[in-house]
Amino acid sequence: MSRIIDASRAPGVKIAKLPYIKKCGTKYKMKEGSAPVPGGDGARMGDGNRPNPMMRAVCALGIAEIIAWGTTFYALGVLGRPIAAETGWSQSLVFGGMTVALLTSSVVSTWIGQLIDRYGARPVMVLGLLLCALGLSLVAVARHEWAYLASWVVLGPAMRMSLYDAAFAALVQVAPTRGRRAISYLTLFGGLASTVFWPIGHWLNGAIGWRETLLVFAGLNLFVAAPLTWWGLATREPEAADAPPGTMPPATNPDHDQPPLTGSARLVAVVLFGSVLASNSFVFGALSAHLVSVLQASGLALGAAVALASLKGVAQVGGRFWELCFAQGISPVGLGRFAIVLLPLSFAVLMFLGSSYETALAFTLLLGVSNGLVTIVRGAVPLALFGRDGYGTMIGILATPQLFMNAVSPFVFAAIVDTFGSRAGLWVLMGASLFSIIAMEVTARWVAHVRGRPLGT
Repeated sequence: MSRIIDASRAPGVKIAKLPYIKKCGTKYKMKEGSAPVPGGDGARMGDGNRPNPMMRAVCALGIAEIIAWGTTFYALGVLGRPIAAETGWSQSLVFGGMTVALLTSSVVSTWIGQLIDRYGARPVMVLGLLLCALGLSLVAVARHEWAYLASWVVLGPAMRMSLYDAAFAALVQVAPTRGRRAISYLTLFGGLASTVFWPIGHWLNGAIGWRETLLVFAGLNLFVAAPLTWWGLATREPEAADAPPGTMPPATNPDHDQPPLTGSARLVAVVLFGSVLASNSFVFGALSAHLVSVLQASGLALGAAVALASLKGVAQVGGRFWELCFAQGISPVGLGRFAIVLLPLSFAVLMFLGSSYETALAFTLLLGVSNGLVTIVRGAVPLALFGRDGYGTMIGILATPQLFMNAVSPFVFAAIVDTFGSRAGLWVLMGASLFSIIAMEVTARWVAHVRGRPLGT
């Protein structure tokens, strides 16, 4: 009888990277009696060919993540100004809805991570997508400021339950020995969310209005993303011993070649890596709202600044594709060191090489690559350092300061620029990025010291 690996108790089985997986339709045989996913039935697989669980989950979650990100986190990018124009509310109040959502996410982050570990990511993510549908519907029908902001209180936990942090935990449960590779695949999908939904949102707003657009977005979460997630997380990978002959060649897996950190070493690593993510999130949180204005301050016209800002998403996906194709052999901590160092380098290019289109382009591309890789790092490093046991809770703990920084940094950066000028704002972001790289280096050296290995291995 084959068995499915229990994400909370599975031993550190080492399984190779699987080059035979080419697409979602890759199949292999599983024997009768496979165990169900925690929190949901329908995971039994009978005799015969079935889709590979990892790629099934990646493809299903990939589409679901495009929908979830595009209809929630990126929605105000195209609908914020139409909402303000139609209601007469200030733009600060309209865009403050996202701040309310992120702060709420920060408060409940660890608790949601515990739910994922206890009940499985499948029911938690599906519930989150249903709450996304509810929250978007409430925003659509809101007629008063208090009702509008209260709707984002619903969307905050919904986003935490359905976006990357929950999806990473889901993939580790589905493919416990290939978590990093699965995360890398998934982020390729997620990077397309704004590319897909900004044009869709803009067109729908012009055709039917922002309220109806949000109802369409709610329907996509309810009728497309939620069922796909339920289906995609229905199965898990078999143990190595149960795989068909010849499909799992022997090799080591960089996610599991060292035991998880424990005791005080674990606590120190949590604090250090949490500092990395928090400072990094301060920078990217500020630039998510002010990248165009930063590029304008460097001397670009508005049209050129908008065009360059759009290249950040292309660079994100490019960085993730490079990691997937060429950097899977680099340890997660080593990848983190590389990704983080690109951030202060990007600011150095913008601040010290003169104002020109070329320096602004280099800044944007370096920024995008760094952000794309850091997304993978924030899922892969906790897996490598702390293991699969309690992974959902650990992601929740690390996400708490990260979400808080995402929420407050746009306002802090705007206040600094308004008071001291754009150059001072850049120096603050440079300082935060330098703190991030220092914290990452200390994390890497601490882990190397505890594990008794040379730095970078």
